[in-house]
Amino acid sequence: MSIRNRSRGITLIGFVMLLAVLGFFAYLAMRLVPMYIEYMGVVKSMEQVRAEPGAANMSPEQVRRSLLFKFNAQYIEDDAIPPEGIQVIRQGNAQTLRIRYERRVPFIHNLEILGTFDKSVNLSGADD
Repeated sequence: MSIRNRSRGITLIGFVMLLAVLGFFAYLAMRLVPMYIEYMGVVKSMEQVRAEPGAANMSPEQVRRSLLFKFNAQYIEDDAIPPEGIQVIRQGNAQTLRIRYERRVPFIHNLEILGTFDKSVNLSGADD
């Protein structure tokens, strides 16, 4: 007598372990995606400032004001980027806007995810 029916599939324990691994990566993605969406908004705001007429001749205060206005349109929180993280560097006739900041996101209990972002845009037109 031979057994023709063989059991196939995943066991309950295997299924629970698979769910735990998938849940971990889903939770990781839920914590990371908003941080990168915010960064993409920062980059888009910087590009919009660069596209403004006369951006190369703006004073650093005008660049900051325009940038902060664009941050509001991109739903970037006021405290997301510290004031010292926004730099307007003038070298000869070229003016560069640089934003450098860190974003800490709580992950599990006492663990945090740290994202370090650094982007420079040449206000006279070409990317650095």
